[in-house]
Amino acid sequence: MNLALTAVFGWLVPGGGYLLARRYLQFALSMAMVGGATVAGIALHGANLWPQAGELQGLDGLAAGMAQAGAIARAMAGAPYWLARLCNYSQTFLNGQTHEYGTTLLALAGLFNLLALADALELRKAKRA
Repeated sequence: MNLALTAVFGWLVPGGGYLLARRYLQFALSMAMVGGATVAGIALHGANLWPQAGELQGLDGLAAGMAQAGAIARAMAGAPYWLARLCNYSQTFLNGQTHEYGTTLLALAGLFNLLALADALELRKAKRA
């Protein structure tokens, strides 16, 4: 399978790269970690929208850049993140009492998925060599 298609599938389906490599245990663990972190982040009212200009007002460039990088990290969770957005779950950048924990868990879900994708691509590369 094409490397780009593997990367896209691995991003959309948490642990999907492992599934294509027929590593079912790693796939199940990755799916559980990303899905669990996403569900917990949503339950804790984590932010899943791009920070608006008004919310970034008064922040220096580094802090604003970190907020935008966090939004990208949350989107890296793939299908669970986009499914939550499709089901009209949307929290602004600063919303809810426990938004810090929820937002952190949503960002971790994206980073877990990114790590699983990178590892699956490395396994694929090592298999070819």
